[in-house]
Amino acid sequence: MARKVMNRKELRAQNDAAEAEEAEVDDEDGEAKPKKKAAKKATVRKSRAKVAKVIRLKAFWGVFNQSMKPVAKFEYADRKAADKKATDLSASAKTPHFVQIIKEAIEA
Repeated sequence: MARKVMNRKELRAQNDAAEAEEAEVDDEDGEAKPKKKAAKKATVRKSRAKVAKVIRLKAFWGVFNQSMKPVAKFEYADRKAADKKATDLSASAKTPHFVQIIKEAIEA
């Protein structure tokens, strides 16, 4: 069931009339109370968000042992050398070694 639509202008006029009557009502001393105006708040300027610094990364190939400790590090273009080092270490030592990519931040 639809609700009755309220006329906002009429409600505003009624509210203004009620406030005017309150101002005219005398208090105990017989004097009308002056209406206090709210102090205007100073607007606070929003601080600008800092732009996130772009961090550049460089890729390397790392040879790791079974406990994820890096054994050797190679340039990204030297993947074959990193694979060879991992197979040599796996054959000589009894623990398996593997190659994984490492990304390090570049200091400018």
